[in-house]
Amino acid sequence: MQTIILDRDGVINEDEVRDAADWRAIPGSLQAVARLSQHGYRVVLAINQGELANRKFSIEDFNSINQKMLSHLAQFGGIIEAIFFCPCGAREHDCNCRKPKPDMLNKIASRLRINLKDVPCVGDRLTDLQAACAAGCQPVLVRTGRGEQTECSKNMPPNIPVYDNLAAYVDVLLGTPKRCPIPSSP
Repeated sequence: MQTIILDRDGVINEDEVRDAADWRAIPGSLQAVARLSQHGYRVVLAINQGELANRKFSIEDFNSINQKMLSHLAQFGGIIEAIFFCPCGAREHDCNCRKPKPDMLNKIASRLRINLKDVPCVGDRLTDLQAACAAGCQPVLVRTGRGEQTECSKNMPPNIPVYDNLAAYVDVLLGTPKRCPIPSSP
């Protein structure tokens, strides 16, 4: 079974979610995750959640956000097998699991007993790409969330594929032909 690792905020849903009421899917993202599931991909999330350390929301809020995402995803037939997250804040220098460090991705590899070499890792931030590179994954940038800013960053690693959104990347990954618009009746 092939695996794909996704960031959540800015890839699947709009960025800066504080509670389940704020959660909004990026158009096409849930359908893209469902297509991955239906094509035999094991979909796993790797998320930095410094908001927990900064007390911007609680673990109950975090779980409610994920539950809302999963319930909306289920309506399209999609499954996320596992959600890995780092609850540490950006200023906690002794943390090894917070992206851009690779330990969270290495834990995914260990837990799922996979080699990360050919595993796509999709994110919208420089830290997502840096962690993917450090862990030996195949980094992919989407322009949603903070992706456009990341793409223009002077620290953007070279030769990283960039897509408008998760749905566009999944089209290419699965070899899905572009859909032609249905002409409207006169």
